[in-house]
Amino acid sequence: MNTNLSLFHTLETDIITFKPLNIEDAAKIHEYASDEEVSRFIGWKLMKSLEETREFVETMIKREEAGTHMYASVVLKAAQAVIGTVMLFDFDREANQAEVGYVFHKSYWGRGYGTKSIALLTDFAFDTLKLHKLHASVVDANIGSARILEKNGYVLEGRLQDHFFIEDNYYDSLLYGKIKSK
Repeated sequence: MNTNLSLFHTLETDIITFKPLNIEDAAKIHEYASDEEVSRFIGWKLMKSLEETREFVETMIKREEAGTHMYASVVLKAAQAVIGTVMLFDFDREANQAEVGYVFHKSYWGRGYGTKSIALLTDFAFDTLKLHKLHASVVDANIGSARILEKNGYVLEGRLQDHFFIEDNYYDSLLYGKIKSK
């Protein structure tokens, strides 16, 4: 997995690149991890302090070292700025599948960076890790997140009604999946 992890951390397109998570980027990550609008639907709790974000980044790094998760910071090449985080997790080695996740600073929403990032992650998971299927769970109110998956060929496979309870409201969970084409 180390070779694959090294490769994962160097994936790139013409405008973005992945790099390993590190404590030095905690302040940049805190900018979006502490934003209520960003964290509302992503499954991370709202980070209230930079120290809390540092601890969370340390936890993510430990998970990656343990081989249970793969994380990368997404860097906008032109600005050399960390604009988001992508992840592969909940690996099922027997079924040969994993879950994808992503979060981006809201200043970079709607510009295609999420779509490009998930395209890179998806290709890597299928071509390098040789996974059979990827899946994601999205809060139904998070339309932008669902569009990122749909633009990358993920198919809506199901809906869990009132699955999430956020800010005193129930939301459905949209279950997306993509199977590696033969």
